[in-house]
Formats: sequence, structure tokens, C-alpha cells
Amino acid sequence: MPAKSFNRSDRVSAELRREIALLVHGAVREHALPSVSVSDVEVTKDLDFATVFVTALLGDEGPEAVAALNELAKEFRRDLSRTMKLRRVPELRFRYDDSVDRGERIETLLRGGS
Repeated sequence: MPAKSFNRSDRVSAELRREIALLVHGAVREHALPSVSVSDVEVTKDLDFATVFVTALLGDEGPEAVAALNELAKEFRRDLSRTMKLRRVPELRFRYDDSVDRGERIETLLRGGS
């Protein structure tokens, strides 16, 4: 089987996902934010921006948590610059990942509920 090639943005994305998940977990406890977890991180090819997708334990708390995380983004970026070996850490943008909510809604519809 041929080896799968990963480009730099994919490797940076994976590393950012691990590091940001730890930072978000700490922020949820420290700042009493709604419970969220990092589901994915997408980095632009030039590594200038990273879109961080988060899911909330309770779907209606998602927008509130995303707003709070976007306010903490500069602090997270500063922390990442100390822990990651990158010349320039991407600017972070948090977005709510509603795929879990959509999946649950589809499952409910398939079970015959409304």
C-alpha cells in the first residue's frame, strides 16, 4: 500500500487540534464556559489562518461558547507560540460545528419522531 503523503498544512492542523483541545478544556474550567470540545482544525495553505471547529455538549450553548472562545483567541495564540515550534502561529477563528446536531436531528426523523 503506498504511503499517504501529508502536506505541511495537514500536519500543522493535526498538531494545532491537539494543542488547542488542551487550551479549550482549560478555558472551559477556568472561565466557566459551556462545555465544548474541538472537533476539527482547518489551516490555510499559507498557514496564516486556522479555523477551529467546536461542538457543544448542549447545542443551544454553542454560539455563546464560540463567542467566548473568539475573545480568548489571542491568548490561545500566544500560548501556542510558546509550545509549538512554528515561526508564526496562525490566527485562530472559532466556528460552531453543527454536524452533530444535524446528525441527531436526522436520526430522530428516521426513528419517526419530530
